[in-house]
Amino acid sequence: MSIRLTLRRQIYLILSGLVLIVIIGGLTIIWYSKRTESLILDIMDKELVKYQITEKMETALVNQKGFVTYFYLDQDPVWLEQLGIYRQVFKERLEEIALLPNTESQKKRIEDVRKNYSEYITRINQVISFYKSGETEKGFQLHLQVRKNFFEIMKTCSAYKEVQTANIQASWDTSRTQGQHLIVSVAGTTIIVFMLVMTLIILLITRILDPLHLLTIEAKRDKHPAADLDDVQQLSENVHELLEDAGHAKEELKQSRAILVQSEKLALVGKLAAGMAHSIRNPLTSVKMRLFSLGRTLDLSNSQKEDFDVIAEEIRHLDIIVQNFLEFSRPPKLAMQLISPSAVVEQSLQLLEHRLKSYNVTVTISRKQEITAILCDPEQLKEVFVNLIVNACEAMKTGGEITISESEVTDSKSRYASIEIADNGPGIPDSIIESIFQPFVSTKDEGTGLGLSIAARILAEHNGQLGVSSQNGQGSTFTLTLPIDGA
Repeated sequence: MSIRLTLRRQIYLILSGLVLIVIIGGLTIIWYSKRTESLILDIMDKELVKYQITEKMETALVNQKGFVTYFYLDQDPVWLEQLGIYRQVFKERLEEIALLPNTESQKKRIEDVRKNYSEYITRINQVISFYKSGETEKGFQLHLQVRKNFFEIMKTCSAYKEVQTANIQASWDTSRTQGQHLIVSVAGTTIIVFMLVMTLIILLITRILDPLHLLTIEAKRDKHPAADLDDVQQLSENVHELLEDAGHAKEELKQSRAILVQSEKLALVGKLAAGMAHSIRNPLTSVKMRLFSLGRTLDLSNSQKEDFDVIAEEIRHLDIIVQNFLEFSRPPKLAMQLISPSAVVEQSLQLLEHRLKSYNVTVTISRKQEITAILCDPEQLKEVFVNLIVNACEAMKTGGEITISESEVTDSKSRYASIEIADNGPGIPDSIIESIFQPFVSTKDEGTGLGLSIAARILAEHNGQLGVSSQNGQGSTFTLTLPIDGA
């Protein structure tokens, strides 16, 4: 079974191979340069060994001259024993350096040292013989002449050392310079090639592969491109499918147009309903007034009075529905005043004082200080507070507590007033809490579902917000935010 690579995988495979080859090649060259440098250093070590042996030869030769002088001074045979030791050391070092690889000039200098040293030994032995036989003056004179051989040997050793020093320094400078140049050039080349390859990869991915892949996914209706096709082939098939879908889209467009016409009709019906609500309100107000007058003048039995109260309550309910509908369809304009929201809260509680007692509800206000005065419509805000407090009272059918918490909040961008109205009622069901501020959504059997929608709209007109949090059985909290700066 043959494995078919997509275009994306083929490009990835080629680029990965290119990067791998570049890295391996660069590492190989760096390793080779290091290896070459180690070989050069090995050669340098041999030159250093020659230099060190020559140093020991010079030290042994100087000690020999010194011991002969000491013997001349006190005729102590111990100095001659030491002289023999250093003669042996000099000969061993001379043989050792002769066995090492040497150039022709180096071999010539070694041979000169050997010849001069042999002559030096012969003459210094004569000096010692004169000292032993008591012919001190002859020995001393010959000793002065032998110094010429000593300095010749020292000069030859120094020249040999200078050659080693020059060779070591030259080898070191050459190897270090070449090694640094090679490493820098290889490293630079590797970095440049790697950056170029990475740039090519980024360009291919961001400019070609990813856009092409996303376009393929977007063009595919089921969002699952075929695994056996590359992106180009897949996109080609998707284009053909899109052309086929154009006919279906045309039919769907016709249906959408029909739905739009129907929505316009419903909007027109809404406007007509608002007008009808306004027309209904006038005779409804007249009925309320006549009913109130009759209630004060008629002498009714208990059953008749009960029926009369039911009629009055239903008419009041109808009036509330018409009033809410009118407010929702044609909201009044804001009458802005400079006033503290805390004062509006106090006015709302005074207005609801008797109703709160009838519902057996206790209200607690938590504030450190009054909120800063802002530009707002106090009557509209009062309607919001009254609506929220009455809703909380109606939710707590057997009484309860309402807590109003006021504070000023400052963040990095603005300063705003925060007012929370929390109750300990049954809470809002999870099924409707997401849509609680939408029109005609209510938790009450006889509610119109417009109160919270109107309250949210009033807060929005003040550049504020109305939010809610609730847990079933643990009460609800409505949070009002009003900007203090630039209201």
